[in-house]
Amino acid sequence: MKNIKRFRILVMGRANAGKTTILQRVCNSTEKPEIFDGEGNKIDGAVVQGTSTRGYHNIENELMFKSNPGFVFHDSCGFEAGAAEEFDQMKDFVIDRAATVRVNERIHVIWFCIPMTENCRTVTAAEQKFFNQCDTGHVPVIVLLTKADALSLDAFQELEDEGWEIEGAQEKIVEKERELLEKWLAHIKHELGRCKFPPKGYVSLQRMDQESADCSSLMQCTANILNEEGLQRLLISTQQSSIALCVQYAVHQ
Repeated sequence: MKNIKRFRILVMGRANAGKTTILQRVCNSTEKPEIFDGEGNKIDGAVVQGTSTRGYHNIENELMFKSNPGFVFHDSCGFEAGAAEEFDQMKDFVIDRAATVRVNERIHVIWFCIPMTENCRTVTAAEQKFFNQCDTGHVPVIVLLTKADALSLDAFQELEDEGWEIEGAQEKIVEKERELLEKWLAHIKHELGRCKFPPKGYVSLQRMDQESADCSSLMQCTANILNEEGLQRLLISTQQSSIALCVQYAVHQ
């Protein structure tokens, strides 16, 4: 474990799930990540952006932030249920990087993003295919309910339908938003829990577009599900978003 220098994460999910923003918050950055190919050569971000808009994406590329080079991210673009080639490429990558003898190239956790902006289709055939067919081995998967604050509009509309006077009812809106989040989380847990390879954890994330956003719950969940103490220690020492997590880990040592 001493030979592992960087904590490596595969981030998955549909387009516009807020993945890059989450990585920025984790790394305390407002900049776009630097991108490197599998050989360590830096890639022009404009070239990557152009190819991504045309449907091409290389999961082998490494994303890193200058503010915290201890994290290395791989981004798997969302795949539709019928996109067999993209799914197979992702699956091959996971199998290879979960068990490679090159310890510094192993992935340590997978963050699977499901945006709450599309809560009418939280678990599609694509999610079911992944959790039924992709055995990630010892690499745990955490489902991230992203953009959970989008539920505030649903909460607003439901309260209006119930006859509430919205003006001055902010507390009621927050309560309803929390209720909706719990409902959708329970639904997602139920659907994915029936799959062959269910997630190991779930985290909801709100207002990640704000620079002051708190992602300590994501770090806490990730640390808790890691099955090796050395990886926990690596994550704790690398992350910068939660001093409390550092203190908590130190107390339990």
